[in-house]
Amino acid sequence: MGGKGRHTRGAAPLPAGGRTVPAGPVSGAPAQGRLRSFLSAGEASPALRIGITGILACAVALTGIAAAVVAGRQMSPSPATLSSGSTVSPAPSSTVNANAAPAITGGGSGGWLLSGIGEASRRASAPLVLTAADRRDCPAAAVACVDLTRHITWLQASGKVSFGPVLMEPGKPGGGHETPRGTFHVAWKAGPAYMSTTYHSPMPWATFFAAGGIAFHGGSLTEWSHGCVHLTTPNARYYNDHLPIGAEVVVF
Repeated sequence: MGGKGRHTRGAAPLPAGGRTVPAGPVSGAPAQGRLRSFLSAGEASPALRIGITGILACAVALTGIAAAVVAGRQMSPSPATLSSGSTVSPAPSSTVNANAAPAITGGGSGGWLLSGIGEASRRASAPLVLTAADRRDCPAAAVACVDLTRHITWLQASGKVSFGPVLMEPGKPGGGHETPRGTFHVAWKAGPAYMSTTYHSPMPWATFFAAGGIAFHGGSLTEWSHGCVHLTTPNARYYNDHLPIGAEVVVF
């Protein structure tokens, strides 16, 4: 037979364009490879080839983006992970403790009051015991002793402590209302409702012992006095009851 009308076995008839189309898919070839072979074979229209190429490019781009996101999460975990495996929550930009008292180092309205309260708290936490200097500075003949440096006072009989020591608050040194130092004697006493005739303030259970109206009496332990010796009201009453007229008071 002549060559006309004959075709090679296993191949499809030649199309109008003269190209050979494989009789069937090659077993085991990847889909992407077959698609590329299809595109290179020129069977798809130009528009279809462009569309398929665009889809492939988008798929590759999306794969790259996904890989970058995963890598970023692995490098920057949240919350932060310590080398020991424990986690730490991110710290807030600012932290306000609503229960904390305002820190006042000096000046301003109320600063002196907070300072006084802090000083009284510090003294209250310290053990109230008499030192050798206290015993030396207050002679055995004294019935009431006042230590202006340590802000303490006590009662004694024949040199032995009978009450205290307890906290007290004197006048401010160098402020014009200093508590005088020296040896004095109880002059007179007042009751629970007594008021200062100079400052018009309460002086409950006042026990006067020095000129100028200086006395033991109930008052604040966080504010300087006007020269008197402030005690708690119960302690002021105890002093008033146990210090007779003429009793010796030593302030040092």
